[in-house]
Amino acid sequence: MRKGAKPVCAKPHTPTFDWDDLRSFLAVVRAGRLTAAALQLQIDHSTLSRRIAALEAALQVRLFDRLPTGYLLTAAGERLATEAQAMESVAIRICSDLSEAGRRMTGSIRLATPEGFGTYFLARQLHLFAKRYPEVKVELIANPGAVSLTKRQADIAVTMFRPESGPLRARKLADYEYGLYGSQAYLRTRPQLSILEDAAAHRLIGYIPDLLPTPAHDYLKEIFGNRQADLQISNILTQLSATLDGYGLCVLPCFMADTHPELARVLPQAVCLTRSYWWVTHAEVRAPALVRAMKNFLEEAAARSRPALLPSAGEILADRPADAASPMHAPAKDDLPLP
Repeated sequence: MRKGAKPVCAKPHTPTFDWDDLRSFLAVVRAGRLTAAALQLQIDHSTLSRRIAALEAALQVRLFDRLPTGYLLTAAGERLATEAQAMESVAIRICSDLSEAGRRMTGSIRLATPEGFGTYFLARQLHLFAKRYPEVKVELIANPGAVSLTKRQADIAVTMFRPESGPLRARKLADYEYGLYGSQAYLRTRPQLSILEDAAAHRLIGYIPDLLPTPAHDYLKEIFGNRQADLQISNILTQLSATLDGYGLCVLPCFMADTHPELARVLPQAVCLTRSYWWVTHAEVRAPALVRAMKNFLEEAAARSRPALLPSAGEILADRPADAASPMHAPAKDDLPLP
């Protein structure tokens, strides 16, 4: 045992090991590779390798199969991972409960969001969060697929769908609208668009079919049936760029496209799709006060920006009863752990 380390499981005739070794074990479990875990822990990979070996020696069991593609948990490793994650959650909760209730909000919070939401919505709101919480550092990852909440690689994720499983909590953040757009310069040189069928004379920009973010993002199929995009692009920001450059027509979030005066929305009655953003957190959050502050801020920002997110909402609400539920927020029952 390293000097100054505190033993765990110190009863006679039971294995003893260093808590740091257990944390190192969890880092490898989450990263899948020794080098990636070492970078995360800010130690060299040889030190991490020794810690894993020390833990295996203390427990007298092999925890990983070392493969060329990475570290794969053995059956014993799977069992330890489950128990270690539970221990980690308890430790996080205790530390949170013991923190001083009235202290000034400090620390850091990491958010993972879709590219469009992060770039065109959240990044333009965060200066207000900074004014409210000047000592909080925000880390924004505008690519939710790059992180895992279950592996605690982010504190909050904004997703385009409600996750169906995992130790997570989810709640609808906002509905938002899509329309069909083209550049003013492009539209001046192409046949007029009066009805949906007129789009047959126009080039379409859309997703690569097998790289859709979710099945709900197959907009062209929903609007045009079996017609394929003439230009297929894997992400929304590049689709927007191609639209601005005059390639053709594209289905875009209104809160993005409407910030560009060189774009014009066409066929708004025929093409008006609504999708939803969800905020998602781990059921056992690391810094509940910070997460709560950010969730409240996100909901305030979404409510404040409703005209940009749902430009057709005024017409929709005019036809609804006064006591109808707002589409901005899901019912409270959505703020529950997932099954």
